[in-house]
Amino acid sequence: QVQLVESGGGLVQAGGSLRLSCAASGRTFSGYAMGWFRQAPGKEREFVGAIGKSGTSTYYTDPVKGRFTISRDNTKNTVYLQMNSLKPDDTAVYYCAASTGLGTPRNKNAYNYWGQGTQVTVSS
Repeated sequence: QVQLVESGGGLVQAGGSLRLSCAASGRTFSGYAMGWFRQAPGKEREFVGAIGKSGTSTYYTDPVKGRFTISRDNTKNTVYLQMNSLKPDDTAVYYCAASTGLGTPRNKNAYNYWGQGTQVTVSS
């Protein structure tokens, strides 16, 4: 069992930055690929990006490429989502998730554990 707790969400103006954190507890953190997803009101939860178990591989969905960066610190059992140049369309609840799968899973069904989410609101 893995427990995930996100933090760092909030209200920011367009063009601003936020860094989300996801702290994990339970089983060995380095045994999981980590993903970030988001869900806007009335929309399905969508993949944002993922990082492999060692942290050497990452993958991002096209709308956030070049603006968002995922990193992890396996000594702190924490994964981060640095979000720059934020846009109103980035407004959503952001979730981190843990997967026992290989590489950087992009399908939400590949993830075994989920956090409770943190709200990010970008004002225009």
